[in-house]
Amino acid sequence: MKWLVGKKLFFLNFKEVFELKTVAKNVYEAMFLVDSAQAATDWEGTGSLIKAILEKAEAEIISFRKWDERKLAYDIAKKSRGTYILCYFNAPTSKIAQIERDVQLSEKVMRVLILRADHLTKEDMEKETPIMIAQREGVAAQDKPQQSADGSRTEQAPHDSFVGRENIRQNPADSDDEKP
Repeated sequence: MKWLVGKKLFFLNFKEVFELKTVAKNVYEAMFLVDSAQAATDWEGTGSLIKAILEKAEAEIISFRKWDERKLAYDIAKKSRGTYILCYFNAPTSKIAQIERDVQLSEKVMRVLILRADHLTKEDMEKETPIMIAQREGVAAQDKPQQSADGSRTEQAPHDSFVGRENIRQNPADSDDEKP
């Protein structure tokens, strides 16, 4: 096949013309669910496994971090707690099925949800996760004494004490008062 562009003559064969493809990469948000015990003992291994799955699918990772650890609504593979990992990445649309298949074949990752996230800005992707907020507030709560709504300091009752005993209804048979 001959193409004349300006004063230059280009020779292309049909195979080269049909192999020239532009691959558009979209932004995706993925939530990976892994066993909490496994994530706690081998965080680096779990993270590297997920990153390897994404890199195998030609994904460019934008953000990768631990989202939260929570009790599951129902047991998955006899596990009652799970650690969620939030990841934003660029990848070709054709590779999403490959990522989901690789996750299903993995023994470390229990579930994955991948959504298209073209509408999110960089600031949205960098927002604090629930675990970051809890850690920040935990440090702040240790530094400050507890305050009530009106701003006065309140003392916390010991954990084993019983607060509000005066509001308990007593059994009339147990009372010391005599009935007339």
